[in-house]
Amino acid sequence: MIATTKTNQEKITADKSIEPGRTHPLGATPDCNGVNFSLFSEHATSVELLIFDRPNDHQPSQIIKLNPKTNKTFHFWHVYVQGLKPKAGYAYRVDGPQDLHGSGHRFNKNKVLIDPYSKGNSHDLWNRIDALGDKDNLTTSMRSAVIDLDDYDWQGDRPLGRPISSSIIYEMHVGGLTKSASSNCKYPGTFAGVIEKIPYLKELGITAVELLPIFDFDQQETLREVDGKPLTNYWGYDPHSFFAPETSYCYDPKETSPITQFRDMVKALHKEGIEVILDVVFNHTSEGNHEGPTINFRGIDNSIYYHLVSFDKQYYMDYSGCGNTVNCNHPMVDKLIVECLEFWVREMHVDGFRFDEGSILSRGLDGAPMVNPAVLWHIETSGTLADTKMIAEAWDAGGLYQIGYFPGYRYAEWNGRYRDDIRKFVKGDPGLVGAVANRLAGSADLYEYNGRTPINGINFITCHDGFTLNDLVSYNYKHNEANGEGNRDGIDENLSWNCGIEGETDNPEVQALRKRQIKNFAAILLLSQGIPMILGGDEFGRTQKGNNNGYCQDNEINWFDWNLIYKNAEIFRFFKSMIAFRKRYGSLCRRGFFNGETNERGLADISWHGCQLYQPGWDDSNSRALAYTLAGFDGAVDIHVMLNMHWESLEFEIPPIPDRNWFKVVDTAQESPLDILEPCREVLIQDNRYQVSDRSIAVLISQ
Repeated sequence: MIATTKTNQEKITADKSIEPGRTHPLGATPDCNGVNFSLFSEHATSVELLIFDRPNDHQPSQIIKLNPKTNKTFHFWHVYVQGLKPKAGYAYRVDGPQDLHGSGHRFNKNKVLIDPYSKGNSHDLWNRIDALGDKDNLTTSMRSAVIDLDDYDWQGDRPLGRPISSSIIYEMHVGGLTKSASSNCKYPGTFAGVIEKIPYLKELGITAVELLPIFDFDQQETLREVDGKPLTNYWGYDPHSFFAPETSYCYDPKETSPITQFRDMVKALHKEGIEVILDVVFNHTSEGNHEGPTINFRGIDNSIYYHLVSFDKQYYMDYSGCGNTVNCNHPMVDKLIVECLEFWVREMHVDGFRFDEGSILSRGLDGAPMVNPAVLWHIETSGTLADTKMIAEAWDAGGLYQIGYFPGYRYAEWNGRYRDDIRKFVKGDPGLVGAVANRLAGSADLYEYNGRTPINGINFITCHDGFTLNDLVSYNYKHNEANGEGNRDGIDENLSWNCGIEGETDNPEVQALRKRQIKNFAAILLLSQGIPMILGGDEFGRTQKGNNNGYCQDNEINWFDWNLIYKNAEIFRFFKSMIAFRKRYGSLCRRGFFNGETNERGLADISWHGCQLYQPGWDDSNSRALAYTLAGFDGAVDIHVMLNMHWESLEFEIPPIPDRNWFKVVDTAQESPLDILEPCREVLIQDNRYQVSDRSIAVLISQ
């Protein structure tokens, strides 16, 4: 620890001269002559800036104690350090009152803090235990790094601006995509590894990747040990720095900065027409509950950044289920969130964001839901974000559920109702045809009443949180024993069906049924109005062995097994072909709801049927079958879909089309390649009826 006597202080700060600096922008901003530093803290009484020649140096080369008279404007603490260059390290010590119970202040000068606006951090010396309690943690703290954002050649790249109505989203984990040796990647588990898999993503046909959190988080945090193996925060839903990419996703962060490696990935994806959507976590941070470590926000101004329990402010309100909750609608936190999003769009060329537990962003300073939350409208009206896709998980762990009425107009919502209704229907629950029709048609029952459209709904069957699609048809029960929580974690009601045998089996009949069920789910998802999202790996039968909460499994449970592409080539081909089918026909990607408009052949935009035409059986509590016809306009093909989730085959009537014939494209009961036929290989239907096998789907087009 460097002494803070006046003589030593003068000696240390003599290396580089300082100027008062400016309040904005917040963070560390280099120019050709030095670096400006700015930090917001309303309640701090003193701030020290620590400068390190390298971010992983044990001792600072310079300590600058900011003078409140010259280095503070309102509540912004600022200084300009002449001659300082990018790649230098820095951190803060912030002092102020400690009043845990009354005001919630947790200032502690012994804690070295990273910058909330840092664009990169070093974890080399980090010890989470030392960030607890009152111990001075200078030699075991994280350090922020000065980053020159202008030192990169984008080669003309920019966000792609694809209309969301044509999006097909692929949710994936950066590390899990390529960490397995089966990926055959030069840089497994990294942003560079994603680049190596772009040809695969392009072949599949998706239009956007939605990346599980890539904000810097504490990869060293050990949650518990199971069978002698440490379990860590694999998913990354526990960030501490919103502007910095996660260093563990980089092949050599000391030689090539995480900023550069992330940009390289975005640029490469954009060259192949694939957008990048980030799953962002603004609802809580890695600092956890009242017993958690001090990393940045807690030590900079705890009562500003977090929701605290009103009658005893040593404790945190936990609407997130993760120990603390970010106070998103405080003006300065609102500012941080919006500037963060604008940074990722402006400087990193990101195309969209998915807000984890997004309903927390609608909670006011008292924690209650707001009618017009400032931060959500600030995001909505930002000019920088005008063409950026915004997707909300419209609920939180505090019980707030906002599907269909998430504040704002632009936000698409993860449609949990879609997931649940389609899961129940495909596993064979009766009396759901009305609900399923709503989901297939874009969930007008959820969105139309308040002026929204089908593109406000993100349709999904599976996501990172829960069973994979293979496991959804292979397990009746979760199997989370490897998580070390006694199988108590993860949801119990998965709306799954194992097709007769729990888990893996060699039974050929069960295997065939599971394969058909996977195809049924894929077909429904890609035939539905709204925006489809596919969980990465579902397209080739990835399994987590029944684990429906893989948040702590940085191993084969989560990693993609690329050998499955060959083992389950039929499933991969079906997904790929269904994606191509969706792309071919604009009637599957409507921007507005059906309104009864008829085409030149007299067909309504959508017509509903059961086994008999125009008799969908809305009130039939035993029904497991539904059919519908989508009219093509301006010469486009008509599409007729028949869904039979009964355990017996059913005969469906086919509507007559003037001057056209029906051709079969899809029949999930058939083996590949007859399950989905390539263009110009469709089979003419010569009858006015079609026999749909048990638990299968057939799709026809008119030509």
